[in-house]
Amino acid sequence: MKLSYNWLKDYLEFDLTPQQVAEAITSIGIEVDSVEEQEEIPGGLKGVVVAQVKECVPHPDSDHLHITKVDAGTGELLTVVCGAPNVAAGQKVLFAQLGTVLPGDFKIKKSKIRGVESFGMICAADELGLGGDHSGIMVLEPEAVIGTPASEYLHLQTEAVIEYEITANRVDAASHIGVARDLYAYLKLHNIPCTLRYPDVSAFREGEGEGIPVDVIDPSGAPRYCGLTVRGVKVGSSPQWLQKKLSAIGSRPIDNIVDVANFILFELGQPLHTFDADKIRGGRVIVRRAAEGEKITTLDGVERKLDAGDMVIADTEGAMCIAGIFGGSDSGVSATTRNVFLESAYFDPGSIRKTSKRQQLQTDASFRYERGVDPALAPYALRRAALLIQEVAGGEIVGGIQESYPESIDRKRIELDYARIRNFIGKSIGGQTIENILTWLGYEFIEKREGGALVAAPSYMVDVYRECDVVEEILRIYGYNNVDLPSNMHISVNSTPSPEPEAVRNAISNFLAANGFTEIMNNSLTKGDYYRDLVTFPAQKCVNIVNPLSQDLNVLRQSLIPGGLEVVAYNANRQMNSILAFEYGSVYCRLPEVDGTTLAGYEEHPCFALFLSGTPDKSWREESCKGDFFRLKGYLELLLRRYGADINQFVRGAAPSDIFSEGITYSLPGQQPRQLAVIGTIAPAFARRFGVRQPVFAAEINWNVLFEIVKRDKVTFTELPKYPEVRRDLALLLDESVQYADLLASAKRAAKKLLKSVTLFDVYRGDKIPAGKKQYAMGFILQDQDHTLTDAEVEKTVSKLLATFTGEYGAVLR
Repeated sequence: MKLSYNWLKDYLEFDLTPQQVAEAITSIGIEVDSVEEQEEIPGGLKGVVVAQVKECVPHPDSDHLHITKVDAGTGELLTVVCGAPNVAAGQKVLFAQLGTVLPGDFKIKKSKIRGVESFGMICAADELGLGGDHSGIMVLEPEAVIGTPASEYLHLQTEAVIEYEITANRVDAASHIGVARDLYAYLKLHNIPCTLRYPDVSAFREGEGEGIPVDVIDPSGAPRYCGLTVRGVKVGSSPQWLQKKLSAIGSRPIDNIVDVANFILFELGQPLHTFDADKIRGGRVIVRRAAEGEKITTLDGVERKLDAGDMVIADTEGAMCIAGIFGGSDSGVSATTRNVFLESAYFDPGSIRKTSKRQQLQTDASFRYERGVDPALAPYALRRAALLIQEVAGGEIVGGIQESYPESIDRKRIELDYARIRNFIGKSIGGQTIENILTWLGYEFIEKREGGALVAAPSYMVDVYRECDVVEEILRIYGYNNVDLPSNMHISVNSTPSPEPEAVRNAISNFLAANGFTEIMNNSLTKGDYYRDLVTFPAQKCVNIVNPLSQDLNVLRQSLIPGGLEVVAYNANRQMNSILAFEYGSVYCRLPEVDGTTLAGYEEHPCFALFLSGTPDKSWREESCKGDFFRLKGYLELLLRRYGADINQFVRGAAPSDIFSEGITYSLPGQQPRQLAVIGTIAPAFARRFGVRQPVFAAEINWNVLFEIVKRDKVTFTELPKYPEVRRDLALLLDESVQYADLLASAKRAAKKLLKSVTLFDVYRGDKIPAGKKQYAMGFILQDQDHTLTDAEVEKTVSKLLATFTGEYGAVLR
């Protein structure tokens, strides 16, 4: 949101610099992002000067071009080819010399047009960033001095623009007068001279005749609706002062009628809408709910299907616009408009927000309406707009304001106890100071009494209901920094569990980061289409958002894997193909009843997810290690080993085939195994949903189950062995069905006392062994804590291992 420093001073007289204003409004709860000095027109029209057309003749090879001689004050006449229909000899014009860069980054170069060289350009208003008029070149007053820079002739100024943000409850600060009102209270409190002025509408007079009548069928959606008809306007470009104000805050001038509506929006914070009165069929404006499935084509050319809960502004034949959000293409103001109908209203915030989200339309008007505009402002804004339209477009007011206001929206009355307010704040603030702050903010004191008062909150403060809300208003003007810290502070010290979950999570994150992983963070809201046709995470188990920000954020995630695939796709599209990442976050799902239909509740639990994809950059020191399943599995094994768990102690199963093309699940053993982790290769079809073409390997770890393992881990001390290790290798011919984990478990049972570790250092399949067979080359490390092993002890242990493998798995020694 942008605030023009010069525009702000139209309503508040003060002597602060733009930077001081930024600091002041930040201290009262309006957070400033930046203060920028910007030119009214980007580039300041450097190189554009006042010139005179000395000669003008038709181009011999064109029916619309002219060859002109231009005097730009350089001492020589320049040949310029011009296509404007209104160019003529003797005119004073604005001329862009060679090398000039016009708004839109358009550089003027020497060119040859239909065989004639042209040395510059005579400019139209839109080419200079002075509006949208391209009907012809700008013709200046005869008194304009040749050679005068355009910036000097047009009185272009440097404009200080303050960019700021507001919280959802501070829509009253979404306008220049809203900020001026707060700043006024701050300056008065600090005894800084200032004067607050509101725009004067006392010149407004009702006209003769009857304006277009208004019929509000559903007052719940439009508690206050005002309309006014203005006849005989002339639509055209806005005057320079109006265009400059809008351009300064980034709003593009369109025409004088629309620009007035936008001006009121940023001046008062009251959205307006303008209709071409001659396009209102039946001569009546109807405010109603849309019919289910009713269609309207909006200003962006999109045909939209409406819901029965959407408010529309209609005539006798159909909807003209979506109330408070977006206008219709068939009822808007155009160059041929002569009569206009102005709308100023207070719409129900909840209704506007629902329609805005449903239609995926976010506009300046909906931003304010859905947060709650000032219900008392509607007729005042209409009078202000009518006077401005008469000033910039002519016309006369027809009749008076047509208003529907069946039930008055009263200002909220709040009882104040000054002692309790001081207790809230934590500092003793005088009663007079409290009353001054509230008076400057627009509160009305209905009754003053000893130690308190009964006040009516201003109508623009839509979030003030209770005494504590008033305290917040007092404190932000008084200044949070002015509340002293007490000499004594009391805190409670809570005992923490051991192990502490947060410390363990940080340790795991540090472990992964030390191994080259980058932490990622994704939104818990995600796209429901990701779970389409999945069995593992069915769409019916998604937790749906009632009013989603968009269809891309309409459910809570059931897994961290889709978000990780989005990250892989984002990086791969930017030539960052090597990914080693992890994420910690919660996942969510719906819990059905036993019958599978009734909702029993929701489940939320945190997870860790690991992602590996691509090949690291080559290095002269070592070969690139291409990412694969076993590399990721190695990281998972290291993580579990860190907390005293062996991956082979868990129950294994097949990974779900709708997400993984191949993979393994690991679960805690027991009557009802709980899944600890799933790891595997992401199925290419699933990866393509995210635009990922390269192989991706992923693991998802259930944090709750992992933490159970961590709690079981008991750290013990064992003295370093004094006696040497002995290694023996065996090459075993095995059936393809035999798994390494089974061999490992059998080996540990057979040689539990002496066996320290087992490694699988080679796997062979080929024509040298029978079909359906494979060869494992395994290394066994033996060691005794009490003495050096003899050859006889070693051979006895190896023979026992071999006998176990032969007996249990039919292994043959190679």
